[in-house]
Amino acid sequence: MSRCTTNKEAWQLLFDKYNILEEINQNGYFKITAKQINEFREARLMTKFDNSANLPELFKNNNLAILPITSNSYMIAKFQTYKKFEETEDEEIVKISFPEYIQSLDYNNITSEALAINCAYITQILENFLDEEDLVPTISGKMGSGNFEFKISKNETEAEYINVSVQNSRIEIDGGFEGINSLALVEAKNIISDDFMVRQLYYPYRLWKSKINKPVRPIYMVYSNGIFSVYEYKFENDEDYSSIEFVKSKKYSIEDTQIDIKDIQDVFNNINEFYEEPEIAFPQADSFDRVINLCELLLDEQKTKSDITENYAFDERQTNYYTDAARYLGLVDKNKNDGNIVFELTELGRKNLNLRYKQRQLEFVKLILKHKAFYDYLKLYFENSDKPATLDTIEIMKHCDLYNIESESTYKRRASTIRGWIDWILDLTRM
Repeated sequence: MSRCTTNKEAWQLLFDKYNILEEINQNGYFKITAKQINEFREARLMTKFDNSANLPELFKNNNLAILPITSNSYMIAKFQTYKKFEETEDEEIVKISFPEYIQSLDYNNITSEALAINCAYITQILENFLDEEDLVPTISGKMGSGNFEFKISKNETEAEYINVSVQNSRIEIDGGFEGINSLALVEAKNIISDDFMVRQLYYPYRLWKSKINKPVRPIYMVYSNGIFSVYEYKFENDEDYSSIEFVKSKKYSIEDTQIDIKDIQDVFNNINEFYEEPEIAFPQADSFDRVINLCELLLDEQKTKSDITENYAFDERQTNYYTDAARYLGLVDKNKNDGNIVFELTELGRKNLNLRYKQRQLEFVKLILKHKAFYDYLKLYFENSDKPATLDTIEIMKHCDLYNIESESTYKRRASTIRGWIDWILDLTRM
């Protein structure tokens, strides 16, 4: 039997072969083994959905998710396995210093979760966030989860649960740090997303809560664009997966993040000519932070569309939108390699990512504003001290000879990108 090249294709074949939907509708769940999954594609690739955006359409359309229950088996059911991040707008960024004697870690080149954790430890970000004394690294890596049971909500609105029994499932702890008063278990990511898989905090929490008699603190950390965003959670009921609650969050940076409105106005005033609009779809990608994050993910190597869709916090449409947005700005190229379409950083994209924080942000600002629609929107904002209305934004767009936009509805959708990117520019002055 030939192996599938995408999760979407492989899961469709599995659902058909084992009548998974029918079994779930009848019994409430379906248990599947790694051996069964491996018939069509490697199980480790087929079951790693760190964000809800990664779930195959079959799962999304039927409100399904998957959890490991042993070292080689999983449960598929209609349960709520993800948690959305809390809004942290206008959160002050704490400036921290990097030890001068450290030469083996370059904080300007943090390309993995492991490096981000090491950097957060040696700069005392974790010590500051946890308010712990004598914090030291103690545990990390792959291990068994131990045996435990829990309940999990079937949906967000009704108090209906599914009971799950876990028997020594495999888990991986990115970093465990113990202080005088507590043990912090850190899950680290270099991907910006809207939500996260609670299991990555809950399974390690249950294991170590049963082993030690001091508090265990689940910590989630995201590193992107020079900023460490750290979140702490707690479980109100140890035996309830869905009882996760947000405790606090903080943002940290090693570099000075101070950018004021004069810096933005200087970039604006020094733009004397505009780029000719490229023959690439005008962006439909509202979050400029995620455009930058996509570029970071391409820093080490080129990636295919399926690589990006399956491994990062994008669904298939978002992959198209955000790769097009990065191409629109000249940060990413789309090429062919052995018959596959691949995306890779341009020389400009690579150069920008290697700049220090403030200069890097202002170079991104310049790249955006050298496209006339964005410049004219910001100009109108400066003139009126208020965001232009959607109809005014659309009028601006219609005078900028944008590529392949014809209908009013398309103009309206793409106008949200202009607002989103200009909001990102203005938010730089509030950090």
